[in-house]
Amino acid sequence: MRLSSILSLSTLGASVLAQNTTTGKLGDAVVVKNNPVGKEAVAVLPKTSFFAPVTENVKGSVKATTGANGVGVDFEVAFSNLPKEGGPFIYHIHVDPVDDSGNCTNTLAHLDPFIRGEDPACDSTNPATCQVGDLSGKYGKITSDPFTAKFHDDFTAMSEGPGSYFLNRSIVVHFANKTRITCANFFTVSACPSNNATTTTIGTASQSTVIPTSTNNLTPVTGGVGALSIKSLAFLPLVAMLFAF
Repeated sequence: MRLSSILSLSTLGASVLAQNTTTGKLGDAVVVKNNPVGKEAVAVLPKTSFFAPVTENVKGSVKATTGANGVGVDFEVAFSNLPKEGGPFIYHIHVDPVDDSGNCTNTLAHLDPFIRGEDPACDSTNPATCQVGDLSGKYGKITSDPFTAKFHDDFTAMSEGPGSYFLNRSIVVHFANKTRITCANFFTVSACPSNNATTTTIGTASQSTVIPTSTNNLTPVTGGVGALSIKSLAFLPLVAMLFAF
């Protein structure tokens, strides 16, 4: 092989690597350092599945707690009763909340304030280069039933302002082919969960998750200057392109 051809291939390889390690138009995700210490929120999956062929919905929740010293967010996820086929399952924070119709399609695309897009796939070894809302891409897909995981994400915000703020948004669970199975909104926890909740062990897993028995201690989060919606003209082309996902 001629030297010029080798150099061309090397340049192409470097270009591909660069594409795999950038979030896109606005660069890498920024570490969030000013989250309110002690703040908690939870998204609990509904009893009814959005995907009609799944008659008995996935069970579980996604709990978020401000990280140490206000840096990022600590997540606890727990899912069970997953479909027998169609995995490994994936889950993301989506731009919009679930509306009163319960239609998961209306949650729009993944939370992506740095305009990365879904392709190429997230590089889990470099989470700053992934979509902010791509939790399973950064920290692992749902590969078992039951499934539990704990992880820390530096790039999500629980204080209003940045586009990475997610408490007025939703969590969506998908089949591997991106078909949406179920979705739920985040609620802030305004009282001790033990007052109005039960601790449920999912399957034989040793980890438990707090599943509220009522919403008396939960506060829905709406609006906020950090909201990224279809009304935001800066992100309208992105939303239109990714709406089907």
